[in-house]
Amino acid sequence: MELTPQFMFSVLQIIWIDILLSGDNAVVIALACRSLPPRQRRVGIVLGAAVAVGLRIIFALMITQLLAMPFLKLVGGLLLLWIAVKLIAGEEEEEKDIEPSETLWKAVRTIAIADAVMSLDNVVAIAAASHGNVWLFIFGLLFSIPLIVMGATLVMTLLSRFPILIWAGAVLLGWVAGHMLATDPWLVEKYGQATMKSLETPAAIAAGLFVLAVGFLMRRRNEAAAGHDKV
Repeated sequence: MELTPQFMFSVLQIIWIDILLSGDNAVVIALACRSLPPRQRRVGIVLGAAVAVGLRIIFALMITQLLAMPFLKLVGGLLLLWIAVKLIAGEEEEEKDIEPSETLWKAVRTIAIADAVMSLDNVVAIAAASHGNVWLFIFGLLFSIPLIVMGATLVMTLLSRFPILIWAGAVLLGWVAGHMLATDPWLVEKYGQATMKSLETPAAIAAGLFVLAVGFLMRRRNEAAAGHDKV
């Protein structure tokens, strides 16, 4: 494993993706466990984190195999673009939608259902940023564990205090998505490896700008709609 500049850049990408996309898992765990007795609450947090990590490993095994198939990177890249746009637009599930659970196993069930949805975007993003490097992929999954268990409060505080970090992270996801789209096996076979290689950086830049523009427009629309509802 050679520590090239490209490898280190991918490491930084994965760390930032984990920071952006792991916080919601931790928040769901806290919300689902908030009505449990203190002793059960600690157990619920540990079990909830284990569920989140387990789901990520399952998704990881599936996605790393699927991304080698034609068209799957195209689908994954489009999904990643949508995730990035929603990050800027602020269209995330509200905390009130997560009901507090009265028993430990109900809490774990709630966490499992929510994490099944939320873990997928993180794994897709890590898979794209790792560019097929198994060690990078494993690092991305392992790095997300302490973020889920301990780091959510700090991460959410930083993102709330410095919203520009969310915008920067969304553009990064767009960059990764563009690179992912340009490396789909079907496109490489159809247009040639040299041609698609030359388009990787332009596609990544274009995708980042696309996320910035569409996310900005959607955010303004959502803010206008929210203001209209209050009137």
